[in-house]
Order: sequence, then structure tokens, then C-alpha cells
Amino acid sequence: MRAVAYETPQPIAAPNALIDVDLPAPTDLRPHDLLVEVKAVSVNPADVKIRLGVTPPADTRKVLGWDAAGVVRRVGAEVTGFAVGDAVYYAGAIDRPGSNAELQVVDARIVAKKPISLDFAAAAALPLTAITAWEALFDRLDVAKPVPGAAKAILIIGGAGGVGSIAVQLARQLTDLSVIATASRAETQAWVKELGAHHVIDHAQPLAPQIAALKIGAPGLVFSTTNTDQHLGEIVDLLAPQGRLALIDDPKSLDINPFKRKSLSVHWELMFTRSLFTTADIAAQGKLLAEVAHLVDAGKIRTTLAAHFGQINAANLKRAHAAIETGRTKGKIVLEGF
Repeated sequence: MRAVAYETPQPIAAPNALIDVDLPAPTDLRPHDLLVEVKAVSVNPADVKIRLGVTPPADTRKVLGWDAAGVVRRVGAEVTGFAVGDAVYYAGAIDRPGSNAELQVVDARIVAKKPISLDFAAAAALPLTAITAWEALFDRLDVAKPVPGAAKAILIIGGAGGVGSIAVQLARQLTDLSVIATASRAETQAWVKELGAHHVIDHAQPLAPQIAALKIGAPGLVFSTTNTDQHLGEIVDLLAPQGRLALIDDPKSLDINPFKRKSLSVHWELMFTRSLFTTADIAAQGKLLAEVAHLVDAGKIRTTLAAHFGQINAANLKRAHAAIETGRTKGKIVLEGF
């Protein structure tokens, strides 16, 4: 089968940073697995981090990709709810071969049927970021639980990025919170407004004064998707006492000692945890993706596809990785077909 892989971590400009390869098609399925013919994928910062930081075992090639939409070709012995021919979407598992291949094996419990109203490319933009945002909002921050005395508001730092783009929509559609999103350019500010943010502030400027200028009070919730270490002092300042912070990025260090005075809590979200440890609630990811599909088909949220980079091949994936590395993309970059 055709696939895109790498053999050793290299800068994306290197000729062999990603290469087109021909690999054996997967044949072994665990009882809960599906074999999926991949139709479209999207690219995430996780792809970049792993390409730069993980060396495959000697004489092997690593296939990246943690977002896909495709068609079921085989089902494992204990799979329920899926049949050959079903159109599905999912984010895969970080410890198994990725989606940048014509065929991929994935645990059915973290898969859902593709939104009917979306084509494969538009659907592939959603899974990883939707799972991340959903878990951060509802499992980690517990946004339905009020913070005493705080404004009924959430600040989403990096509102125009892949995760921010879906978090803004989920918070707007599924909660009664005022949604404050950050974006630093006219283009990205317009994007987050279209997605439903009540207020947009500039993360290139001090955050706390901008929050104060809204005159809605101190928010009790912050979801930081990027540059958390750069904003940490201001997060402490702007959060209401007993407030909650969720983050998804990887600061080299994170000094939360200043959080003590306000009894602030910190919640780190990684959407791969459930699949990595096969947690007792692993099926929650498939269920939430099914709910996201329902919301899309009902017209309540939309795909965050912002750029289509063409076919799935090494050259186009290198372009996508390079774009992600700038830190200035909005929404999601998608590739489709081989």
C-alpha cells in the first residue's frame, strides 16, 4: 500500500524529512479493530512534534497521521455498530501506525460514523481537535460546574487554531458561557467571530487588561491551546479565585506556585490517553465523535477545514508540516486521496 513515512527526525526542509513509501498492507486485526481505507487526512501539531522528536527503530519507517476519514473494509471479531462499507472518521492512537497510508487499523471504540453532510475531506478536519476540545471542556474543566462568584465566561487562548476553532463552537453551542477567544490578526479575528465567539481579544497584547475592559467580570475558566508559559502570569491575574485552567501544549516548564493564592486548578488534556492506556471509558471517544457528527448534521457546528493541500503524498505533507511549524495557521489543513 502507498504511504508517507520518515526514517529519522529531520527539519522539514530536508529532502527525506517525509518520503513516499510502499508498505505491506495490515493484515492482523485485534478483536475491537477496524481496517479502514483512508480517504482523507488532516495534519496536527502532534505530527510535527513526533516527526522531530521520535526516532523509529532501526531499519523501520514511521507513518504519521492522527486524523482520518475513510471507509471500513474489515471488522474485528468483537466489533459492534460498524459494518464493511461504513463511512467513518477518527483520530487513531499514538502508539499505532498512523493515517498517512491507504489502509489503517484502528480500535472501533474510538471511531464514529462520518457526518452525513460532510465529504471525507471536511470530516477529516474534525476528530483530533474535536476530541481534545470536548475532553478539555467537559471532562477536565467541567464547564457545567460554576466557579463561585466568577463571570459565566471562558477564555480560549489560541481561538483560531485547530483546537481553538472547534472549542469556540462547542462552548458557544453546548454551554451558556460567554466565549472570549484570542486571535492576533484581522483574518483570524474574523474567523473566530464567524465561529461564534462573543468577544475577541489579541493574544499579542497583555490579556488581563483586555479582559477587564470587557466589563463582564473575572472569568472562572481558561482553555489555553498554545504558548501557555508566555501567558501564565496573566492567566493567574485574570482568573477568578477558585478558577480552572486547562492546557494542551508542552511548555518546557510550568511554575504553578502562583496559582496557590487563588486556589486555582490545572488540568492537562491529552486526547491520546484513553487509547494509549485502553481506559475503562475508551468508548467515550467514539460516543463524543458521534455527538459531534450529530451537531454537524444538525447545522449547529461546522467543519474547521481551512486549507486543502491536495493529494496525500510526501511533497504535500511537507508543505502542511511547514505551515504548522509557523504557528500561524487557522483551522485545519486537509489532504485527500493518493
